Amino acid sequence: EYFTTKSLPARVRIALACCLNMCGAVHCSDIAILGFHRLPPKVNHATLANMCEIPTTIASCPTGAISPNPVT
Repeated sequence: EYFTTKSLPARVRIALACCLNMCGAVHCSDIAILGFHRLPPKVNHATLANMCEIPTTIASCPTGAISPNPVT
């Protein structure tokens, strides 16, 4: 109940990211939740273009770790 009222002195920033590339502003948050893969994810390249907005995904990565052509 204490955390649901506005009587706290400042807001707390919570970030969620799935890699250390800081896409989710993990570096400037008060609480960071970082996920990691135990095994490399398996990508189905035949259906990837239909399921994901590739240009938006590539542009959102600040380090350029996502390739425009994942097959090559």
